Amino acid sequence: MERISPSATGEVLAEAERLRASGVDVVNFGIGEPDFPTPDHIKQAAVRAIERNLTKYTPVPGIDPLREAVCQWHKREFGTSYQTAESVITVGGKQAIFDALNVLVNEGEEVILPAPYWVSFPDMIRFVGAEPRIVQTAASDGFRLRAAHVEAAIGPRTRMLIVNSPNNPAGSVVPNDEMERILDVCRRRGIWLVTDECYSHFLYGGREPFSVAALAGAKDQVIVVGSCSKTFAMTGWRIGFALGPKAVIDAMIKLQSQTTSNPTSIAQYAALEALTGPMDAVERMLVEYARRRAVAIEELSRIASITCPAPEGAFYVFPNVAGSARGRALREQKGVVDTGQLAAEMLSEVHVAAVAGEAFGAPGHLRISYSIAVDRLREGLGRMRDFLSA
Repeated sequence: MERISPSATGEVLAEAERLRASGVDVVNFGIGEPDFPTPDHIKQAAVRAIERNLTKYTPVPGIDPLREAVCQWHKREFGTSYQTAESVITVGGKQAIFDALNVLVNEGEEVILPAPYWVSFPDMIRFVGAEPRIVQTAASDGFRLRAAHVEAAIGPRTRMLIVNSPNNPAGSVVPNDEMERILDVCRRRGIWLVTDECYSHFLYGGREPFSVAALAGAKDQVIVVGSCSKTFAMTGWRIGFALGPKAVIDAMIKLQSQTTSNPTSIAQYAALEALTGPMDAVERMLVEYARRRAVAIEELSRIASITCPAPEGAFYVFPNVAGSARGRALREQKGVVDTGQLAAEMLSEVHVAAVAGEAFGAPGHLRISYSIAVDRLREGLGRMRDFLSA
C-alpha cells in the first residue's frame, strides 16, 4: 500500500461535497463525469432486468449477449473484428486497465506513460511492482504524443505503453497517422499497446471516432479498454470492457474470477441496451459539450498571463496558471508554483474546486471539467479569474 496514494480527483470531490453539505455554494470543476442523466431506454432496460429476476450471478466475463454486443458495437463504430472470446466485461474501464497490467507486466519492468496522464495510471503501474517511464508531451504541440517520444523512451525493461486519447486531463487527441506510427514502434520493439478509449466519442472539429485496433496487424499487439461510463452517461453503473488476444483475455478472466467475479447483472443488461439501442443522446451530449468548450475557452482567455491549448476531445481544459498573479506570488513565497496549494486556496477562498496538475504529472496546471451547466461554468470561471488575478 505504500507504493500507491489515494486518488487526487476523489479527494477534491470529497472536500467539495463537505463544503456543499455545510451550505457553501461550490462550483465543482473536479468532477470527471457527464452531468447528463443516463438515457431513459437504458434505465428501462435495467428495470426490465429486475422485473425478470435477472439478478443472479452471471458468467465471470459477463453475459454472452453483452460480450457479443461489445464486439459488434466496436466493429460498427471503429471497423475492428473481435470475436466474443476476445472480450471481457469489467467493473468499469478502470478494472480493465488494472487487470491488463496485472496479467502482462512483471515486477521490475517499465510502462511508458505520456504526461499529462490520468491520475490512476502511475499508481496502478507501481502496484504491480513496475515503474512508470514518464514521457513529457508539449503544450505547444497540444499535448499530443508522438511516435518519436515512444521510440526514445523504450528500454530493455519496457513492457507496455498506455495511450489515453482523447486525453484526460488535457483533451488532447493523437492524430490517426501518428497513432499508426506509434503502433509500428510497439510492434517493432515488442511492447504491448493499451489504448484507453473512454472518451472516444467526444471529439470536436468534425473528427470521427478512431481506434488503433482497426489498423492492419494491430490485434496481436493491442489491448482495447472501453467503458459505458462517459459515452452513455453511465458512470455509476460501473461497466467497462477489454478487447484483445484470446490468451490475454483468458488471463484477465482468470484474475477477475478471483477478485470481483462478474459485474453487476442488472448493469450488464442496461449496457446491452446502450450498445445495441439508439445513440441519439451521445450526439446531443457532444453538441452541448462543444458549446461549453467554447465558453470555457472564451472565459479562460480573459484571465491574464495563463495559457491553455484548445482541447480536441473529452470535456476538460487544462490551463497553465503558473504565470498568473496568484501563481507568481506563490513562486515568490515557496520557490515553486504548487498547484495543490493553489487549488486548496481557490476552494477555500472562492469556493471553486479544481484538480491540481501535479496529480497528472503536469505541475503549474489545473484541470477544469466543463461537464456542468453553462451558467455555473461562467460563474466558476469568473470566480477563478478573480482569484488568479489577485
